Amino acid sequence: MDSRIAKLVEWTLRFARLALAAAFLSAVADRLGLWGPLETPGVDWGSMPRFYADVAALNPWLPEAMIPTLAWFVTIVEAILGVLLITGPYVRASAFASGVLLLAFAIAMTLFLGPKLPLNYSVFTAAACAFLVAFVPRKAG
Repeated sequence: MDSRIAKLVEWTLRFARLALAAAFLSAVADRLGLWGPLETPGVDWGSMPRFYADVAALNPWLPEAMIPTLAWFVTIVEAILGVLLITGPYVRASAFASGVLLLAFAIAMTLFLGPKLPLNYSVFTAAACAFLVAFVPRKAG
């Protein structure tokens, strides 16, 4: 591969890592109320209890008592993945885990809410981006 193309690929992968990390950390901040309350423009949750409702909608098979546990588990995993994607250790593993998490989210959204929302929110696109970060060879050429 031409060295200019290899550099572009490297920078594109860095950009993808940062974009994925920013999306995860922004969602975590939203759930923790750091972007403001629910009525604030652009805020989807504004609190963990509001997020519980969405977790329940995507996991109707799960007992209600388990919803907060799953919501906090996903939030903690997203925070860890966001930090790992920014800081760099285990990039391929954290990108792969991000892709799996996003794909599971996209499939659940499709099954329980219909195909429009995961397409509107580019969840499949984000999953594909994560898999590219995980599998595209580095320093080719």
